[in-house]
Amino acid sequence: MPAWSELQDRLNSIEPEDRGSFLAGASLDYISQIAERYQRNVLYYASGFLQKPQVPGLFTSINMEDVNGFMAGVHGHDFNKGLLLILHTPGGMAEAAQTIFDYLRSKFRAIDIVIPTYAMSAGTMIALGCDRIVLGRQSQLGPTDPQLIVGNRPFSAHSIVEQFEEAKINIAGNPVLAHAWAPVLRSFGPALLQEARKSISYGQTLVQNWLEKYMFADSQNTPALAERVAEYFGSDTHGSHGKRIDREEAKLQHLKIIDLEDDQGLQEEVLSLYHLSTIAFEQGPAMKTVLSSNGRMWVKNM
Repeated sequence: MPAWSELQDRLNSIEPEDRGSFLAGASLDYISQIAERYQRNVLYYASGFLQKPQVPGLFTSINMEDVNGFMAGVHGHDFNKGLLLILHTPGGMAEAAQTIFDYLRSKFRAIDIVIPTYAMSAGTMIALGCDRIVLGRQSQLGPTDPQLIVGNRPFSAHSIVEQFEEAKINIAGNPVLAHAWAPVLRSFGPALLQEARKSISYGQTLVQNWLEKYMFADSQNTPALAERVAEYFGSDTHGSHGKRIDREEAKLQHLKIIDLEDDQGLQEEVLSLYHLSTIAFEQGPAMKTVLSSNGRMWVKNM
């Protein structure tokens, strides 16, 4: 496997006008090798959120527009085969994740997922809906607790509910405190409380249903296990929405985890593909891409 620096040196030896073609061609070559090794169709969805921190998260995270990329990538696949989805994302809209995932499930009966490094938030939700998850030592999932945007800032839905509950208890015990809580409650409003509660229920129910139907379908006491795992990932006990949940912690939740290092060839191809995409995001205008083993590419530029 060429290291990131080796790929960078190779790119620097190429004329600037030819570098985009090199990156695209090499990426598609690796995807073809992965498809042959795994004997499945392959889709690689990647975001440049790490290389383009100046771009608002709305554009580098999972959103409704991304379904166009998956539709373009899936076109022409052999649907008698399963799908290997390679995912690198900070997360995004749960509704968009559901739209994308339901679309993929309507096309493929079996879906495994590989996480080269990050699949956080809504990316973790998608991973939990797959049949098996392939993780390396460096890979990480994350909590799926919903985040609501209030005044251009993200707030935990759980924190919003807890703040309203705390205000209710304090004011009931000492009505004078209503004056102190008034500015806080006014800034949020009762509608936001209902939205927060609905978001929490929506995310956990979605993940629970996916786990029951797919990954835990042949497990003992499937409904109870799916409910517990969905609550674990969707709870506010992790301390941070960006907390790292590594593969050892994921295995403790009875998820079907495969170690990426078990197949050295797959590991080299997946990580080389990942390195190529990070270079492309760093040096070019692309901020999101979907690459397919049938040679198709969908790229969202700045």
